[in-house]
Amino acid sequence: MPIEDINAQAWKIYGRRQLTRAYTPPVPVQMFWTPWSWEGVGPGAEVLGDITGRRVLDIGSGAGHHAVHLARAHGARVTGIELSPTQHERAVSTHADVQDVEFTQGDVAAYLAEAEPFDAAYAIGTLAYIDPHRALPALRNGLRAGAPLILSLLHTDLHGRGPSTQVAPREQMILLRDDPPLPTQMWVLAPQLWEDLLTEYGFRVESIDLLHHPDDNALVIQQLIRARRLPARPARSSSRPRSSRPPVAHAAVGVGAILLSEQGILLGRHRRGTVELPGGTVEAGESFEAAVVRELGEETGLIARPGDVTLLGSLLDHVDGVLRVTVGALVLTWRGQPATQPNESVGDWAWHPLDRLPDGLFVCSAQILTAWRPDLPIDHTPAHFTPFAHGTPAPTTVDGLA
Repeated sequence: MPIEDINAQAWKIYGRRQLTRAYTPPVPVQMFWTPWSWEGVGPGAEVLGDITGRRVLDIGSGAGHHAVHLARAHGARVTGIELSPTQHERAVSTHADVQDVEFTQGDVAAYLAEAEPFDAAYAIGTLAYIDPHRALPALRNGLRAGAPLILSLLHTDLHGRGPSTQVAPREQMILLRDDPPLPTQMWVLAPQLWEDLLTEYGFRVESIDLLHHPDDNALVIQQLIRARRLPARPARSSSRPRSSRPPVAHAAVGVGAILLSEQGILLGRHRRGTVELPGGTVEAGESFEAAVVRELGEETGLIARPGDVTLLGSLLDHVDGVLRVTVGALVLTWRGQPATQPNESVGDWAWHPLDRLPDGLFVCSAQILTAWRPDLPIDHTPAHFTPFAHGTPAPTTVDGLA
């Protein structure tokens, strides 16, 4: 079953159980951005700015109590969009007649594709149940320029498990006091990942705060993200094409991939006898990540995605007057087992412990490994290393001296 269908089913069951109990949460006296309603934990509705008379979107509005609070206490015109029909029923059965509040049942991305742009939007815990690569573009198009987007998202769960460092969902449970838990798939992502995603899709992140439970023994932490929809980009500037005369070839650009398992680093043997990381030449129009994925598949049979690749940085050296640019990368996740591939010059793939690396490493592979781990005792010719990743050292020289 598709991930978002799993979540939709879980929330449908959840809403049905709450309807059976005839439970309706009270309209809060202030805005609470966490699953626990506790004064003094986090800000209130002021993070949305002045919303008097403004159109505000409540994403995953549930029983509707937050939408009603914003309309009554702050004069907003609130639309609650809710995918679960039973959750929608809870809101309508209790708050259908509240002035300046309307509830709509359906998918938020589909709804925003047809709606007039909103002046503000927020989601309390709910955006983590939707693929961010689907939800965030829809929100960018569904908000006017400058509109605030406030997201309350799980950071550390009830068991103390922290956020993921990859944009991928994981299983989380919806807990009810007297009923079995409901399994869901949530995008529980590290703050930096959320910031990267929001930036990618046209938002500026203004702050990210971690909201701790008032009970010191509780492990759960919520992150509160305040972002703003950026204006549309200005008209694009023109450019002129290159000369039709090709330049003299003077550079070679390649990639090398580090795959680290419990058995060590993956290395293969070239038919010339050198020992190498998976990698090769970058093709025209290809990103470094795509080149890593392609070369990995062609040489080893392993399957990865560009999102599984973290670029370390570029290494520059010269060989016989040719500038050699080598981009090192870490592949964090892959599928399959490495094997010699037909018509490839490198094969006999094997895992080598870091403290027992073989002699005869290809110089580019050696440079990548010492750029990644300067403590590795590998001799090679020097290269200038410029890191790509956040938090890595400043540009330096990889000298390869043991």
